[in-house]
Amino acid sequence: MEKKEAEELKKKLFNQKQNGWISKSDEEKHAIFDYANGYINYMNQSKTEREIIENSQKIAESNGFQSIENYDSLKPGDKVFYNNRGKSMYLAVIGQESIENGVNIIGAHADSPRLDLKPNPLYEDQEFAYFKTHYYGGIKKYQWTAIPLSIHGVIVKTNGEKIKVSIGEAQDDPIFTITDLLPHLAQDQMKKKLADGIEGEDLNLLIGSIPFNADVSEKVKLNILNILNEKYGVTERDLLSSELELVPAMPCKSMGFDSSLVAGYGQDDKICVYTSLTALMNIQNPTKTAICIIADKEEIGSMGNTGMESQVFDTFVSEILNKLGINRPNLLEKVFCNSKMLSADVDAGLDPIYASVSERNNASFVGRGIGLNKYTGARGKSGASDANAEFIAEVRRIFEENNIRYQIAELGKVDVGGGGTIAYILANKGIDVIDCGVPVLSMHSPYEVTSKLDLFEAYRGYEAFWKNA
Repeated sequence: MEKKEAEELKKKLFNQKQNGWISKSDEEKHAIFDYANGYINYMNQSKTEREIIENSQKIAESNGFQSIENYDSLKPGDKVFYNNRGKSMYLAVIGQESIENGVNIIGAHADSPRLDLKPNPLYEDQEFAYFKTHYYGGIKKYQWTAIPLSIHGVIVKTNGEKIKVSIGEAQDDPIFTITDLLPHLAQDQMKKKLADGIEGEDLNLLIGSIPFNADVSEKVKLNILNILNEKYGVTERDLLSSELELVPAMPCKSMGFDSSLVAGYGQDDKICVYTSLTALMNIQNPTKTAICIIADKEEIGSMGNTGMESQVFDTFVSEILNKLGINRPNLLEKVFCNSKMLSADVDAGLDPIYASVSERNNASFVGRGIGLNKYTGARGKSGASDANAEFIAEVRRIFEENNIRYQIAELGKVDVGGGGTIAYILANKGIDVIDCGVPVLSMHSPYEVTSKLDLFEAYRGYEAFWKNA
């Protein structure tokens, strides 16, 4: 066989892995960059799960979605959502086909690793005022020192008044930080293991240093409380019923000389929230009912009444069945057993600097399209839902017929690490599920990196799934 023939055979038989930008026309690149601009704007307005839900609802309502509570009955083509306590959300476009035959679901999560204020956060030490924090999700604690931080969240008074807080994002806002030890005095600190270099109890936010002009104790603390009282009308006791989160006060922006990448906080998993949400906005009169999940608390195990372990999503689907006028005992379980889902969560992109933790033949590469994970888990696939081959073949068919660039990978080498998503929770209901999301560099850090090409392929891939599954 001649070399040319061998090359043709190789092209036919090999799984060709190629940088996605190579095949894109100038027109396609323009569409990618234009879509990324909308994503970057969304990210800069949506740093916490509450802000994600608020802004996602605005997008949905501007595209004809209404609260399911506004409907007495439903028919094909109706667009509904349910806002779960302002921290998670479920949206649906009612399909033409009987819902008994199943629904097509894409589910992402809105929460990201961060620092939360403790219930009693405010204290003074050596004429500095601080907020004490408790970290949320899997972080490298040392990454959260000596960077600009902003405060987002709500304070709720006993009379029901809810005060929204966002300090540190506007140009004229002050920012906050957690101090670190200077290297000149850090010999003992630098001898510690990386994970122990910064203790969790030392992640204390510096918030002020001017004392109140009066002869009292804790003058700096009093001055801070006076400022908070004048601005928000709150007292220290009101902080007991607050949810205040610290996130990086750094904007999400295009990255690189070629602007091919996006750098920003919380792309795990807000990048999949945005791509699935905007894809759903394109779905009109689908064959099967299309459902989009924006979950909370995935980073801490999906517990709580806004996490996927709760029964609220089941209640939302049951309400759809009620308002279609077809509900009966065990129908919900039958719907789930006939349903299909993409668990839209990010994957670890191979980083050449840290390539030793990845097995190159089964790694996700930034810039090669959306990443599919048959299983996550750890070691011997512990904790994984492990998608079946038949469903993977169906997803491959959809992506290939619609020219969606995709790759199938694992999360790192065997026995090196592991991870989890909401996939197993939906699989436990009988749904066919596979993880399907965007590769990320520096995952769980204060400033994550993704490819605009992968962002766009996820958007196209999610839309194709809802239209063709």
